[in-house]
Amino acid sequence: MGRFVHSDYVELTMHFRCNLKCEHCMIEGTMDWLEPESIARLRQVIEYNLRARQWRGLILTGAEITLRKDLPELARLARANGFEHVRIQTHGMRLAEKPYLQELIDAGVDEFFVSVAGSDAATHDAITTVAGSYDKTRRGLENLDAYPHVMVITNTVVTKRSYQLLPGVVEALAHLKRLVQMEFWNYWPMTESDEKDLCVSHLDVLPYLREAIHRAWALGREVEVKNFPECLLGPDRRALDNRQPKLLIDPAFWQEFRRNGFEQCVHRATCGYEHCLGLNSAYIQKFGWQAEALTPFPPRHRSTLPAGDRVALPVVARGV
Repeated sequence: MGRFVHSDYVELTMHFRCNLKCEHCMIEGTMDWLEPESIARLRQVIEYNLRARQWRGLILTGAEITLRKDLPELARLARANGFEHVRIQTHGMRLAEKPYLQELIDAGVDEFFVSVAGSDAATHDAITTVAGSYDKTRRGLENLDAYPHVMVITNTVVTKRSYQLLPGVVEALAHLKRLVQMEFWNYWPMTESDEKDLCVSHLDVLPYLREAIHRAWALGREVEVKNFPECLLGPDRRALDNRQPKLLIDPAFWQEFRRNGFEQCVHRATCGYEHCLGLNSAYIQKFGWQAEALTPFPPRHRSTLPAGDRVALPVVARGV
């Protein structure tokens, strides 16, 4: 189910500011009042893990974690206290600065989760709404190729603007040496309706998503798809994985998160799904239940993971 074991990681939201304005950002209305996790909280996690040895890796995220000036110090603290891996989740623009990237590497950051919004500068920049963002992100990804011990994951959010670009995203990044996994997160609004008109029918997404999956697999890369009906993927359903690392975030976030209304489906009571989150409220309001397109699996044992570990949470610094 992928190169990385989600339960091996704990994720802390350490920052709530960003210098992009991605049109699909889910937390743009909450960044002004959500509180980032403190250094004291990080130390608590470190002390706990030194005793329990529950996690191998620490993920540092936020709206854009590289805007936090003490990021290298946070990474260094984690690596010096038992974490085998430190991952940052970022839009990747500052990685274009080689001295800064070297500072992160020297501090112990060895995994990079980088948001790629489009397949070229025009499409990426239109989605991030910042000119030049694609060129910096791409340069940052290429700079990472100089470090043999580094592993890179990319994420692309699937919206009305981006779904036809998915195969092109795979091809545009085909030359990268450290890119080991590509993720495609189907967009959902953190409200009951699609106010931004970014939701797209799963039926329209499907051929482009499957082509992107196959192209990535052909390159030897792992693939994870989030928030997409399991039954529609057919033989490619093994790419679906809605599990996530343990997330530590301001509790006030969950009040907003619950508005999404996941786990709805006309076949929910009888389907033997394993990793599916069904449909959400905004999607149903826009496209209906699409009962004729969704095919229930035969009943079988279902995942018993807690919802917080199964649901693909908003990728704040990664472009959601």
